[in-house]
Amino acid sequence: MTTADPAPRDPEARRGESLLPGDLPPEDLPAGELLPEDLLPEHLLAAFRERAAVHDRENTFPEADLAALRERGYLRLLVPVELGGLGASLLEAGRIQRRLAQAAPATALSMNMHLVVTGAALHALRVGAPGAERAGAERLLSSAARGELLAFGISEPGNEAMLFDSATSAVADADGGYSLSGTKIFTSLAPVWDRLVVHARVGDAAGASDLSDLSERSEFSESLEPELVFGTIVRTDRVETLSDWDTHGMRATQSRTTRLHGARLEPADVITRTSVGPNTDPFVMGVFGAFELLLASVYTGVAERALELGQQTALHRRSVTRGIVHADDPDIRWRLADAAIGLDGSVLQIEKLLADLDALGTGARGPGVRDHGPRWFLQLSGVKSRTTETAIRTVDQVLRASGGAHFSRSSELERLSRDVRAGLYHPSDEESVHSSYAKALLGEIGAPREE
Repeated sequence: MTTADPAPRDPEARRGESLLPGDLPPEDLPAGELLPEDLLPEHLLAAFRERAAVHDRENTFPEADLAALRERGYLRLLVPVELGGLGASLLEAGRIQRRLAQAAPATALSMNMHLVVTGAALHALRVGAPGAERAGAERLLSSAARGELLAFGISEPGNEAMLFDSATSAVADADGGYSLSGTKIFTSLAPVWDRLVVHARVGDAAGASDLSDLSERSEFSESLEPELVFGTIVRTDRVETLSDWDTHGMRATQSRTTRLHGARLEPADVITRTSVGPNTDPFVMGVFGAFELLLASVYTGVAERALELGQQTALHRRSVTRGIVHADDPDIRWRLADAAIGLDGSVLQIEKLLADLDALGTGARGPGVRDHGPRWFLQLSGVKSRTTETAIRTVDQVLRASGGAHFSRSSELERLSRDVRAGLYHPSDEESVHSSYAKALLGEIGAPREE
């Protein structure tokens, strides 16, 4: 189901219309820095927030939100201007996603998946990925510029290696394409995506493919060792989307299970091939970075909204017994201050790494800019871990400070308390982050030690 962005609108034709503040078509957005409030004006967020409660209750996808974001050029956010996009940086995208999450967390998390794909393609383009991978990145960005919605099918049952291995098999076809078979889980945007980025294992029992002429067909690798192939597929009768999404929170993402039954990966839709295991392939590095930091942005945005609600409650709620507003209660003041302190740290960490990842791609240099080298994966997963845990703690502190009324399903804060907990389940989880840091500090378990 491919829906193109609407044709560019003539600003002259809009003269005389009654426009709400900030209601600008994408081509009329102010030049220079892309500000969240320009792309997402208050009246738009108010409509999103009102619908979010309905979609949570009914367990439905926010079609109207997607339509509104599409109209404002959101699908083209990370596409370079020369390819027909808005030309935003990763830092700008992170700020915009935080703002969207303050109104509709599940909408923001859904759109994250499109932005992760375009962000990864942008990174690969910026760092000068080799020819075929660069061409694949350009095709992805051009697809987004045309209004195609891109989703992300990497998570698999029991696959703790995530990007760096796959239980999905890729059988090489004679023309250089592949037939993919396997199960992907947590596929956000499941009812509406146009192209799905997937990975699969080639070259061993999992792939069960004949690699005898692989070196002649592929410029990605001449190795006959097991490898991973990344590419995009479209909907066919060999791609099955289950109706199995009924969760505690983030219900409107509709992140359903996707089963591939020999789904066709066309030769032209192959993005890259990598070795099995951690690697610094430009597209894979871009996926990892955009995924971790945009996730962190969304959950931080959820927590920022919770803190705003806590502040409003404290300023207006009164203790009949003591005759004071809760804003004058020392315990409540401490809880909300504690939440705010943690959130400040989260925003600073996210924005620093987003700026550094932008600089890695653009080659920008200057005071404070840093290439984290071999510690990139540690830094990215560490920020995701710290900020999502901080977001959960923030929401919990606000709940404790705001009273029993927010235990009701009619409370926005109650919904946020469920949505924020989805952050526990995204990679990198606490166990993998601690394992990676322990390995960096202490080496492998059982490794020889100096006496």
